[in-house]
Amino acid sequence: MGTANRHENCLIARQPILNRVEEVVSYELLFRSIDSRGSAAIIDASQASANVILNTLSEFGLEQVLGRHKGFINVEFELLMSDSIEILPKDRVVLELLESMQVTPDLVNRCQELKDKGYSLALDDHQFDMAYEELYGIVEIIKVDLIQSPVEKLAKMIDLFRPYPVRLLAEKVETRESYLQCRNLGFEYFQGYYFARPLIIEKKRIEGDASILLKLMRLLSEDAELTEIEHSLCKSPGLTYKLLLLVNSVVIGIREKIQTIRHAVAILGRRRIKQWVQLALFAADDSRGMMNPLVEMAAVRASFMEQLVYRHPQLKDNRDAPDQAFMVGILSILETIYDISIDEVVAVLNLSVEVKAALISREGPFGRILALAELMERTLFGVTPDMIEDLGLTQNDVLTAQVKAYQWFGESF
Repeated sequence: MGTANRHENCLIARQPILNRVEEVVSYELLFRSIDSRGSAAIIDASQASANVILNTLSEFGLEQVLGRHKGFINVEFELLMSDSIEILPKDRVVLELLESMQVTPDLVNRCQELKDKGYSLALDDHQFDMAYEELYGIVEIIKVDLIQSPVEKLAKMIDLFRPYPVRLLAEKVETRESYLQCRNLGFEYFQGYYFARPLIIEKKRIEGDASILLKLMRLLSEDAELTEIEHSLCKSPGLTYKLLLLVNSVVIGIREKIQTIRHAVAILGRRRIKQWVQLALFAADDSRGMMNPLVEMAAVRASFMEQLVYRHPQLKDNRDAPDQAFMVGILSILETIYDISIDEVVAVLNLSVEVKAALISREGPFGRILALAELMERTLFGVTPDMIEDLGLTQNDVLTAQVKAYQWFGESF
């Protein structure tokens, strides 16, 4: 892929963490961005941490990045103290406290609070220091950097850790000899180039929209109704897709199929959505997405389909059908805007059967309405009276729905 396009992509690096019998038990997740030369680059710790979380939860999806394993994620002080960190599923992550953190009562209290909530914590690039004694009783894992602390000098430090309920992880293990020495010293986990270099996973970025994120933040701070929050989300195809992917990432084991955007918002709840928006702003996930004319097409298409459902003889009495039609309209254009295939959209989202059929093969009532909407966008090319009649609609229904859709877009954007 050429440099010109790569800056638009989302990158995340994943390095395995192994146990004493050399089985992968976890991955450390590392943020990477593309610099002006097209090379992977690292940004500041605060932004990097927020981006790792966002990318994992709502760009790639937790299962795609981690599979059945846990993920180690670096966090700095400000993000650790923020409620937004709690969007991460506590049983799927280890929060790795950066070595730059100063031990304060606030830090100790926050770490204890997170531990009480079920989170696992680790100290990164650490050397024994009595200033950390309170944390030694809270964290589960201590990572020892073999560059900073050579193996031949580790025995004494390891003895100092023995009174505390911590497990040791050797990082920057670059030779088998170092691995075996650390294993003999009692290390339980290992990470480094000897086992594997970080693997960079790349995916075309699905941009959000900064103005919508700011509006969502305001609505959430004002305790606005979930319907208002849903209405704002509906304006951005990218944010809609991320929201649906987020449901799969943070609501583990969900059995319900996602019916509508409102359904996804209800499943997540106000607190998780607020955490997600905070992280998005934290990561400066800026976008020029609303300037893309295709975004207008998506919004108008979704609203047009929603309006048709109100007039559809089989769907008009189904209270969920308008929202389902709207979601089909939004998701159907992701392929055009973001170069993400509909097959991929359907594969990673827990969508209802009706929505899947409409998106993949234009089947079912939503699929036929989508097909009509697509033809209407080509200035009626291919639209016949029979096609409209087969849907149980009239030409006046179609034209009225189209007018209302453009009115909605003009009033909302």
